[in-house]
Order: sequence, then C-alpha cells, then structure tokens
Amino acid sequence: MTRRVVVTGIGALSPIGNDVDTFWSNMVAGKSGATPISKFDTSKFKTTFACELKDFDPKAHFDVKEIRKYDPFSQYALVAVDQAVKDGNIDFEQLNKDRIGVIWGSGNGGIQTFQDQMIEYCEGDGTPRFTPFFIPRILVDIASGIISIKYGLRGVNFCPVSACATSNTAIIEAFNYIKWGKANMVITGGSEAAITQSAIGGFSSAQALSKRNDEPEKASRPFDVDRDGFVMGEGAGAL
Repeated sequence: MTRRVVVTGIGALSPIGNDVDTFWSNMVAGKSGATPISKFDTSKFKTTFACELKDFDPKAHFDVKEIRKYDPFSQYALVAVDQAVKDGNIDFEQLNKDRIGVIWGSGNGGIQTFQDQMIEYCEGDGTPRFTPFFIPRILVDIASGIISIKYGLRGVNFCPVSACATSNTAIIEAFNYIKWGKANMVITGGSEAAITQSAIGGFSSAQALSKRNDEPEKASRPFDVDRDGFVMGEGAGAL
C-alpha cells in the first residue's frame, strides 16, 4: 500500500526574492537574477556575472557564533526551511519526531569555507591554523544534519548528490520515503553558495559558464541554439 504525498509548506531564498511571494511574482514577471558579480574582483575572469542573492544579511537570522559555525550554503538552507515550516504552520512538538526526516541536497557543499581555509593556510607560514568548524562546514550533508538538530527530528537524514539535479533527487527521495511509509513527513530541498573564485574559475575552465557579460539577464537560455553555457546561482528552496 502506497500513500499520497502532499506539500504542506514552501520556503525560498533566491536571487529574485528572499521569500516565496517575492520570488514567485518576480519569476512570473520574467525578472532575471543575473547581475555582475559583487563578491570578488572578476576583472581577470572570463565570466563576470552570476545570480547572487540580494540584500541577504546573515546577522538578521543568526547570532555571531552560528555564523562562524555555518557555511553560507547551510545558512541559506536554514532560512528557507524556517520559511517552509512557518508556511505550513508545523508544530513539531505535536508530531512524532521519530517519523520526521530531512533529505537535503547540495552539489558543492561548503566550497566557500574550503577555499577560504586553503588560501589562509597557503598564505601563512605552514602552521595549520584551521578553524575547528572547517570539516563540519564543508560536509555536503551538514545542512541536513543541522536542520534536524534545530527541530529535534530523528527520522531519515541524508544528502543525495547528483550534480545539477541534486535538489530534484532530494525531493524524489523525500517523496518516496513518505509514499512507501518510511516517514510521515520529510523536510527537503537544496541549497548552494558556489559563487566563489574557485567555482567560477573551475566551471569557466571547463567551458561550462556563459560568457555573455554584456547582457547577463539574457544569458540563461538552456534550449536556445545560441546557448553558450549555464549561469551560476545561489540560494535555497525548501518543501
């Protein structure tokens, strides 16, 4: 016997809106989130634009200690999930937490943390002064872990990774766990924070990124005969 699966809450943190309503209205209006990269100097890069989050301040959501503990991709995940939980009016204390899980996706994990720590080490005197949060921050499945810890959820918990299809895979896995009776509820979705020198440089070297620097808002055209690559983005979506 399989069960019907429904979505009970939605959260979004995106380059065209930091909540579901703003994201949806801008998407329907055809607004692009692609703009020149502001996170670092792109003067020597072949691609100089991406879909960055706008007006996101981690201090509005986390205290200083939490910001040190979480890579941006984990911060984005927590914010989007908080929106989804509130949207669904979910009271976990009234539910069986042993039957509620988290299946969260990320293709790159804490790539910003990895890059920053490597630069600091290589520019130093060889002394390994790594933050004790280094490994937890870069793990791809750390987001699913901290989401479950925040809400006290004890059900299934993992992070599938399937490159650009990762979040879709997470949603499919969540759907199946509920359908097959292995969970009553699953928080799912995905987050990325890969607008970094290493990620932009690496994908660019692989000839994967669009180089339409003069018209970034028109660069994402996956089915166009003149497509010249994809556009890097960041953010999170939660169900």
